[in-house]
Amino acid sequence: MRTVGEMGEFELIARLTRRLPQGPAIELGPGDDAAVVAAPDGRVVATTDLLVEGRHFRRDWSGPYDIGRKAAAQNLADVVAMGARPTALLIGLALPPATPAGWAERLYDGLADECERAGASVAGGDVVGAAEITLAVTALGDLGGAAPLTRSGARPGDAVAVRGRLGFSSAGLALLAGGRDAPEELTEAHRRPEPPYEAGAEARAAGATALMDVSDGLLQDLGHIARASGVRIDVTSAAVPVPGVLGPDGLRHALTGGEDHPFVGTFPPGAPVPAGWTVLGAVTEGDGVTVDGRPYGPGGWDHFRS
Repeated sequence: MRTVGEMGEFELIARLTRRLPQGPAIELGPGDDAAVVAAPDGRVVATTDLLVEGRHFRRDWSGPYDIGRKAAAQNLADVVAMGARPTALLIGLALPPATPAGWAERLYDGLADECERAGASVAGGDVVGAAEITLAVTALGDLGGAAPLTRSGARPGDAVAVRGRLGFSSAGLALLAGGRDAPEELTEAHRRPEPPYEAGAEARAAGATALMDVSDGLLQDLGHIARASGVRIDVTSAAVPVPGVLGPDGLRHALTGGEDHPFVGTFPPGAPVPAGWTVLGAVTEGDGVTVDGRPYGPGGWDHFRS
């Protein structure tokens, strides 16, 4: 198996880009100085994330395909959380020269397959040598003429609802950190999240007032909505979906665990909450986030606190 150092930059790029099918939004894909992505709306939703080996993923826990799926998912979910349709990813990849070329190829297979789930494409990027593996992922999306769904629209009286699973990745991480690889349902959720990408369109159609994806923990991310909207959000613990597979710490995982990338939104009084969404709280006057009327914490992910 040749390494990326033995192969060289340009052969590696050629081999990686051959693995990337291009969707209809890509007018010019990899191979030129820059890609051209259609923006029919006249505006582009853009977001970016960094993933650093040892901080965001471990190669002894996750294979390259899973790392690619996860890297794409967390960025595509941010686009969907704005009520937009994902169109493209741009990938910056730093690799040690001793990395097997096949590892990089499987990483790109994961990126491409997750993009296919969301209706997007990897449109381009860059590859460089470095001491540790790092991915910089930029996602683009199209609003289709609609206003973005932001964190600042929640109002007192709104219902708070979630679409997607909570706590699975957190529980899976705890298992892996403890040297266990089962239940597989949990460890695989940590390796490869599955955001319900259809949630953005569902929320918009139902008149959602605010929307975001849960990347850092339900309570922490609801706190972003509460601060941006100038409201208080109270979660009812009995309404939070806590499957038995999450174990005895299930509620804590569901409330504070991140990286499953479900979507949490607020819906105006009287508006029907879409099928598949679970109502788990309400927006009231005040500030902050409470559980059953009381503070709950600490919890959630903070890069400079954890």
